[in-house]
Amino acid sequence: MSSIISTSEVSKKYVMGSEIIMALKSISININKGEYVSFMGPSGSGKSTLMNIIGCLDTPTDGSYVLNNNDVSDLTENELAEIRNKEIGFVFQTFNLLPRASAMENVALPLVYAGYNSSQREEKALAALAGVGLEERAYHKPNELSGGQRQRVAIARALVNDPSIILADEPTGNLDSKTSYDIMDLFQELHDKGNTIIMVTHEEDIAEYSHRIVRLRDGLVESDVVNENVRSVRTPA
Repeated sequence: MSSIISTSEVSKKYVMGSEIIMALKSISININKGEYVSFMGPSGSGKSTLMNIIGCLDTPTDGSYVLNNNDVSDLTENELAEIRNKEIGFVFQTFNLLPRASAMENVALPLVYAGYNSSQREEKALAALAGVGLEERAYHKPNELSGGQRQRVAIARALVNDPSIILADEPTGNLDSKTSYDIMDLFQELHDKGNTIIMVTHEEDIAEYSHRIVRLRDGLVESDVVNENVRSVRTPA
């Protein structure tokens, strides 16, 4: 399998007044194309900082980060924004949907920045919504959708540009247990189709759906293990 993400001795330092906070300390990690990985750790462990660097929302203080064979460690803000739009699909705990826009318009938003015309955007957005089972809700606004449906819209938006990786930050954090398991079933289907998925979660039962679990503590990788007992919400045939 080919590596899609590779960090080498990545560190992240924040200066707050006279205090220096090392959020990450020499993190070296490789993730292959098609993997399904969870980052776990207590508050302050560095998991969100690592996710931000992998998602090109932030840059490391030291070390290198190679995404899809491109070193993105020292890119400008504009260059990082272009990488984010083309290579990465984001799914957030709070959905981050525009309240006055329909599901279709929310999903189509990344395509505006990618240069697609309106008919192309609508076609691709409707296809992405169909892929998450929401084609019949395409013209509903977020307040007309359940929490699980809103998260499905967010997932469709993450997929619409055919990104190299999907980054999910606490994707079930605002959902009840049943809806959480439905969303994890959808992630499982996406992984089965070949998508690379990286998820931050503090919930052990949610992390068990991934195939590899990386635990961080105090800015370091505490453990990095293959999940031998992948959990599935699917009902056996």
